[in-house]
Amino acid sequence: MKKIVFLLLRGILLFSLAIGCSGQKKESSKSGNSVQKIQTESPSSEKDKKPTQREAPLVTFIEFGSVRCIPCRMMQPIMAEIEKEYAGQVKVVFYDVWTPEGRPYAEQYQIRVIPTQVFLDKDGNEYFRHEGYFPKEELVKVLKQKGVK
Repeated sequence: MKKIVFLLLRGILLFSLAIGCSGQKKESSKSGNSVQKIQTESPSSEKDKKPTQREAPLVTFIEFGSVRCIPCRMMQPIMAEIEKEYAGQVKVVFYDVWTPEGRPYAEQYQIRVIPTQVFLDKDGNEYFRHEGYFPKEELVKVLKQKGVK
C-alpha cells in the first residue's frame, strides 16, 4: 500500500514538473476580452506617486513562480540579465505564488502553471503570456514587440 501511494505521489510530482516546463505560450488577442488592464503593484504601494513619462517603462515583465520550483529557479538569472540590460525600459517583477503574499497575484492573473511570464505594455495592458521556462532569446523578441532596444 505504501509503495502504491509513493508511486502515485511521484507520478503527480513528475507530471506537475512536466507541465511547468511545457513551454506553452499564448499571445493575447488585441480585439477580444482576453486583454486585461491589470495593476502591477498592490493598491497601497506608492499610491501618491505618479510616474512621469520618462520613468514609465515600455514593458513590465512579470514572472510568476516560486523559489522552490526548479524551472522557476532557471528563470532567475535571465530575469536579472533582463533587468540589468534593459534598465529604464523594462520593469521586472517576481511573485512567489506559493507564498501568502504572492497567491493573490496568481489569482488576479489567473496563473495555471509555474513559471508563467506575463508582459504588460506601458499602459498596463497584457500583450503576451508564456507558460514554462522561457529562453532569453525568445523573451527578448517579445520585449522588442513594444519598442525595447
